Amino acid sequence: MLTFEKRISIKAWAEEDRPREKLLQNGRHSLSEAELLAIILGSGNENESAVELSKRILQSCENKLDKLGKLSVTDLQHFHGIGPAKAVSIIAALELGRRRKETTSAADSRITASADVFKVMLPFMEDLMHEEFWMISLNRANRIISNKRISSGGLSGTVADPRIIYKSALEQLATSVIFSHNHPSGNTKPSKADIELTKKLVIAGDILEINVLDHVIVSDSGFFSFADEGMI
Repeated sequence: MLTFEKRISIKAWAEEDRPREKLLQNGRHSLSEAELLAIILGSGNENESAVELSKRILQSCENKLDKLGKLSVTDLQHFHGIGPAKAVSIIAALELGRRRKETTSAADSRITASADVFKVMLPFMEDLMHEEFWMISLNRANRIISNKRISSGGLSGTVADPRIIYKSALEQLATSVIFSHNHPSGNTKPSKADIELTKKLVIAGDILEINVLDHVIVSDSGFFSFADEGMI
């Protein structure tokens, strides 16, 4: 016999428990992360309200939004009451937040230290489960001309060819560049391949009269700078 879930709608709650009304009356800062997530969900399941379901989802991520941002549509659908539509809504909301951070970091586009590189690159890399390699092209004032992803999935193939890497920098008349890639494991220590690639790119940059200012390895917990460590 077919059974149908009776989901607990936010409209059925007491008015003081409704996150939408709470946001309207008290502002967005008055809501917990679970309540904000509940607004996105709209309803829970037959056993949980949207807030209760949201709390359970967040608890599975140690109440850390960066871990929530790493979940896929399939991962989210493992929670009872989350179907494809709700899973996509969660991912879309988190992606909007990530892009907002990208816009904010791009607003202050002058690079003066490795920490500036980390600030610029973290929004692009913090939720990735694979490696990506990027190049920041700079003008004489160390302001960003462009920030370009060179490869995705590992440091091989495209990354190993300096001609491909430096093509856009030459086209944009960049005077210097900064390379960056992420370590999804969280360990920022450079590998032997990272060190060899950096040396190769510095040599190629010297030939093309493009100064390599730094190579920054990014993780959610911090960064490693080749320049800071005297390796460039």
